[in-house]
Amino acid sequence: MAEKKIIAVVGATGAQGGGLVRAILNDKDGAFAARALTRNPNSDKAKELAKMGAEVVAADLDNLESLKKAFTGAYGVYGVTNFWEHFSPEKEMEQAKAIAKASKEANVKHVIWSSLDDTRKWIPLSDNRMPTLQGKYKVPHFDAKGESNKFFTESGVPTTIFNTVFYWENFIYFGQGPKKGPDGKISISLPLADKKMPSIAVEDIGKCALAIFKNGDKYIGKTVGIAGEHLTGKQFAEAFSKVLGKEVSYNAISANTYRGFGFPGADDMGNMYQFKAEFEKDYCQSRSVELAKTLNPSLQNFTTWLEKNKNKIPLE
Repeated sequence: MAEKKIIAVVGATGAQGGGLVRAILNDKDGAFAARALTRNPNSDKAKELAKMGAEVVAADLDNLESLKKAFTGAYGVYGVTNFWEHFSPEKEMEQAKAIAKASKEANVKHVIWSSLDDTRKWIPLSDNRMPTLQGKYKVPHFDAKGESNKFFTESGVPTTIFNTVFYWENFIYFGQGPKKGPDGKISISLPLADKKMPSIAVEDIGKCALAIFKNGDKYIGKTVGIAGEHLTGKQFAEAFSKVLGKEVSYNAISANTYRGFGFPGADDMGNMYQFKAEFEKDYCQSRSVELAKTLNPSLQNFTTWLEKNKNKIPLE
């Protein structure tokens, strides 16, 4: 038995990182071993990963030395940052820079950097149809990741830029699912007009990432964008109605209305949806369902995922 190559997974107790760790551990070929990086190895989620067979290692994105140590001996690194933990694009870029630097210094052979588009390439700061946020961003949680791509390309570390999409788990855990109005009717509210939005299940992101690692050099130096399905708000509502057995309507609100919802990050997300709707063609073309299926033949569509998860959808 050849020794397994180690994949160091940043944010292993989060959505994307956790999906990849599970994909590695469940992989029948078993060419890779999962090194799960987390700030708190004693958390319940970390203990669960250890029980499943992952090597759990303490590492902090704000501490370069801890990353270097955690990446040492690893063949690959999956790098992801969590904007929603602190709402700071600058902090997110510093963390991305640290992942790139530590990967280079640890002589990692393949990094997958989980990125997003820098929307300022489509909507410059001078364009007032969308408010500028935090002084120099249009969609901070997109722009910071997109701007951070340069840290990986400039460092020379072998990298695949991996563009993901809205994940369906947001309908369960992020308050974006169907809601019951005062009249008792259920609807989902999204500022997408009649445009399609690429989306995916978290576990499928993990399986696609694992396939990219398995492909060796094939995707190094490339940008890969994936999706499970491209759906309109109406199609999401129709799937909810069918699977939940209750009528769910689609409420096509404006981006401005969404920005005014007032929860932390509502302005960022309102801008994000506006970007996705106004640049639907570019955004959808850069997120391929076909490529995702090639990487992951068991790719789910939304209805399949919803059938499995319908009991977790909170209908408040």
